[in-house]
Amino acid sequence: MTRTSGMSAFERATARANFTDEDAVSLLYGMVAIESLSGKESAVAMHIAQRMHSMGLSASIDEAGNAVGVAIKPGRQPTAPSQDIVLLGHMDTVPGRIPVRIEGDILHGRGSVDAKGPLAAFIVAAATATLPPGVRVVVIGAVEEEAATSRGARHAASAYRPAACIIGEPSHWDGVTLGYKGRLVVDLAIKRGSTHSAGPDATPAESAAGWWHAVQEASKALTPGAKGAFDSVQPRLRSFNTTSDGLAETASLNVGFRLPPGVTPLGVEAMCRAIAAERDDCADVVLRCSAPEVAHVVDRASPVARALSNAIRDHGGSPRPRVKTGTSDMNVVGPVWNCPIAAYGPGDSALDHTPGEHISIAEYLRSIQVVRTAIESLAREIALRPAE
Repeated sequence: MTRTSGMSAFERATARANFTDEDAVSLLYGMVAIESLSGKESAVAMHIAQRMHSMGLSASIDEAGNAVGVAIKPGRQPTAPSQDIVLLGHMDTVPGRIPVRIEGDILHGRGSVDAKGPLAAFIVAAATATLPPGVRVVVIGAVEEEAATSRGARHAASAYRPAACIIGEPSHWDGVTLGYKGRLVVDLAIKRGSTHSAGPDATPAESAAGWWHAVQEASKALTPGAKGAFDSVQPRLRSFNTTSDGLAETASLNVGFRLPPGVTPLGVEAMCRAIAAERDDCADVVLRCSAPEVAHVVDRASPVARALSNAIRDHGGSPRPRVKTGTSDMNVVGPVWNCPIAAYGPGDSALDHTPGEHISIAEYLRSIQVVRTAIESLAREIALRPAE
């Protein structure tokens, strides 16, 4: 574990007191300016750890490569994990370079929305919050959230047992995300000896296509009463490839499933294998399933959702509860920690992974106020509980 050098309690307090909106914008700009594809986050992790240290947080880079910053009332030693508030964001981005620039109120750049904006808001809020004795706030910039591995969140899941958690994902400054769908990725491959195109046997491409169409129909039957996308199984054909060397022909496809509450990855895997087993032209199919995640949804009245909603009202907004059809690190840590949890962060999630990704600076700054108010409220509640 790599740690930054120490800072006295007075120096920490001074750093917090002197932090401005311009500093907050500078923090986000610097984070977005450093490219950090999944698996290549070391440069941005070091930068974030250094910035957290300069803002008065106890900063380090953990064994997984996560950037970690801890805020605690000066003079208090870290207390029981049951009195931690974890703010879990992620540092990595999908590919695609977007020139980093500020034009008026807009900061352009890959990761500005997904999800360096939410992570930067977490860092500033934690560094400037007023905390009661005995409660600490742990900010984690996780690695590999955009990859199926979710290595950073899985490490955090085993390293902490917090009293509450906020996941850093865009929902606009007045939105609170209460849940994410589950996921399964299925790869199918067929390889056969080449045959004449006038022959009676199905080609690998035809067999693969037939399996895919059967999977589409079977997926609909898994949630017959679904009222919308969040309640439905959503299969998506992500790629389809065929090759031939004159002696053998191959077909391969990749399917991603988004799974609603109540539909498990194991159940969908069983469906996919059963369809292949039932089809005469799929006896030689090879199926590989990966990246399973179960949907995770919380009640809007839970302590974290309530604290965020109240904070949004305190700052002039009307909270909008949301659920999302994608996945996040909530799917990873939620079932393990089993603590109050919700996702929050500035930015329009419709811009995730797009060539026009950008964030409103005004919204980003407003979200910092919301997070700070929410964690101060949660910290007061936690401080009144006996430590486990």
